[in-house]
Amino acid sequence: MDWLDYTAPTLSENLALDEALLEAVHTERLGPILRIWEWPRYAVVLGANGSIAIDVNRERCESEGIEIKRRSSGGGTVLLGPGCLLYSVILPFSLAAELRDVTRSYRWILQRMAQAVQPEDAPPVNLDGISDLTLEVQKFSGNAQQRKANGVLHHGTLLIDFDLSAISRLLAMPERQPDYRADRPHAEFVRNLAASREQVIARLRAVWQADSPFPMDAIPWQRVAELRTERYDDPQWINRR
Repeated sequence: MDWLDYTAPTLSENLALDEALLEAVHTERLGPILRIWEWPRYAVVLGANGSIAIDVNRERCESEGIEIKRRSSGGGTVLLGPGCLLYSVILPFSLAAELRDVTRSYRWILQRMAQAVQPEDAPPVNLDGISDLTLEVQKFSGNAQQRKANGVLHHGTLLIDFDLSAISRLLAMPERQPDYRADRPHAEFVRNLAASREQVIARLRAVWQADSPFPMDAIPWQRVAELRTERYDDPQWINRR
């Protein structure tokens, strides 16, 4: 598997890059990829069907200059920023039979993620809800997927050294909650994973056997630019709900 540790200059470009890589894997122009990135400023990213009015404290975000974007995968609204590591695995279905089924693919991928981020001398990392990784029933990783006929983009957050109070300030309680949340407010529901960026990346690369650096000239830059225009920088797409 190739690995790519790259943060693009704009948030919309980062979101478009994930989708462009999925398209390239789907059409067999690229093989499986592990991507790591981290956004240096607070920003809100909604899922494809997320609601700004319901999920986001928009007035507060606007007063603080917080960017709001929408991705093309499902899942809930997330707050990015310093200390929130982002990862993507873009996988062809030929890699494993489990990837063809949504539920089985989440479990197959997240079992590997749990193995990668399991802290030493700590309780086990668990898979809770459909797509969350937790320690002692507190969430530190949310995940979502976008799927094509021949492959899947699975991407998620890893809170490692994040200011958790910012979540309560900028996000409302979500429209839909997993049962295990039990109506807990953000401050009681989320936590950081006690690990450094370097430790997490090394473990991810080991578990995914991501040994080959992804060549930057293989990135489909033209498609990234097209997707930004078609979707990720389009106010109608961002504000559609």
